[in-house]
Amino acid sequence: MSCWKYWPKIEEIAEKLESYGIDEIADLDSVDLDEITLLLDEIEVIAHDETIDFDSAKHILDDEKMNQALQLIRKFYLYIGARLESSNAIEIIESDDPKATLDTFHFYERYQGLLTNESKLAHWHEDKTFVFVGSGPLPLTLILFRQKFGCRCIGIEIQEDVAQLSREVIQRLGLDDGIEILVGDETLLKDIDFDILMVAAFAEPKDRVFSNVWEIVDEKTPVLVRTYSGMRAILYAPLTDTILRGFHKEVMLLPIGNSNNTSVLLRKIV
Repeated sequence: MSCWKYWPKIEEIAEKLESYGIDEIADLDSVDLDEITLLLDEIEVIAHDETIDFDSAKHILDDEKMNQALQLIRKFYLYIGARLESSNAIEIIESDDPKATLDTFHFYERYQGLLTNESKLAHWHEDKTFVFVGSGPLPLTLILFRQKFGCRCIGIEIQEDVAQLSREVIQRLGLDDGIEILVGDETLLKDIDFDILMVAAFAEPKDRVFSNVWEIVDEKTPVLVRTYSGMRAILYAPLTDTILRGFHKEVMLLPIGNSNNTSVLLRKIV
């Protein structure tokens, strides 16, 4: 089915984002979270349309006339993801039942789909150390892998306040004995002994991150990344071959259900 049917809808969403003041985050912060989550749902209807093949999606995603609209949508997706995570993190810290509150996170089921995919990309067990670059305010990836496999988990988060928020979440969930959050960027990897590495979809700037990762890892270390493919690339710019130069794509697993990320296993080329 042609993706062009969504052109008017994409433009309508972009106009709504402009009316919210997406370029002024302070303005968007004043909009009710439930209201803007409904807008996210509208965007994801387009992103999750399985009747649109990759070639058809590429036509609209590469169209110059769509460029401004895509920039607004992608900026909004980044914003709403961080806001939803921060909101749930605060609720967990204040909750009488932190685990039940975690289960209410908007993307919780999708992360379980990611776990299903990504558990196939490396050998996970309690003797492994897993490092996640760009762990964010709600380190759900670390939480789920710790709970399922018992592996030691380390998150790297560049913002001190975000790192502290995630530490409090981990403590409230009783997982601080197996999950550690470090403050810094990907260059901290050189001081960590780890077995499996994952780079968050939102880790930026991509060129620098993957250049540094290439310098630090060896060719045997599984490097897992999350990207966007097909129509889901409306949400966030996908990783390019230029960004991933020096790595071989060993396995690529498409999203399960309503998950947004394509999961990829990389190996360093020497």
